Amino acid sequence: MPRHFAIVPAAGSGSRFGAAKPKQYLDLLGRPLIFHTLAALIASPDIERVWVVLAPDDPWWGRYDWLELGSRLETVACGGATRAESVSNGLRAAAMVAADDDWILVHDAARPCIDPAMLARLFAELADDPVGGLLAMPVADTLKRADAAQRVAATEPRDGLWQAQTPQMFRHGLLRQALARSKAVTDEASAIEALGLAPKLVRGDAANLKVTWPADLALAAMILRARK
Repeated sequence: MPRHFAIVPAAGSGSRFGAAKPKQYLDLLGRPLIFHTLAALIASPDIERVWVVLAPDDPWWGRYDWLELGSRLETVACGGATRAESVSNGLRAAAMVAADDDWILVHDAARPCIDPAMLARLFAELADDPVGGLLAMPVADTLKRADAAQRVAATEPRDGLWQAQTPQMFRHGLLRQALARSKAVTDEASAIEALGLAPKLVRGDAANLKVTWPADLALAAMILRARK
């Protein structure tokens, strides 16, 4: 049976957030934000190992205690200049134990509210899928395209549009091949699409937000508190 492994690229600086430290290390309920993300993945009995891909010069990771997360968590200091490069480097580290047909889940460090139900749905719907897929949500809001003056240039139809989330889950061998060919993509599904394949959209949850702006951090805290 194919196994499940997870890669969490965490080499970014989170510049859009505007904080003095990378957003994955910002305080969230007394822990670094990324701690909650990793704890959720580690809590899944279906995930055998989780690799965190850090920047080679990361000065923050060593300041925190991660022992509570256990031995299934590993760090590799091989993060690159882009997400795709960091994930590719993480896949090379995973190749020490992962076979080509094993599943790799790539999950954003700044999505701390992933929960067991979302992971279970992803595993169930992709178990026999020949391509793999990702959590996503149908777009609900009206979409406006802006011009150079930040005025509305057009209203875009939202029919059939989905907002991509993570984890994005693909076979180890296929994902390595896809990222080797598409090095400028912003998510793994785009690299798979560039091979001419169609990833499956698995309905996620609005709670699985990505912390991008300061208000998102407060919302993530509310979600996690409510679960407790």
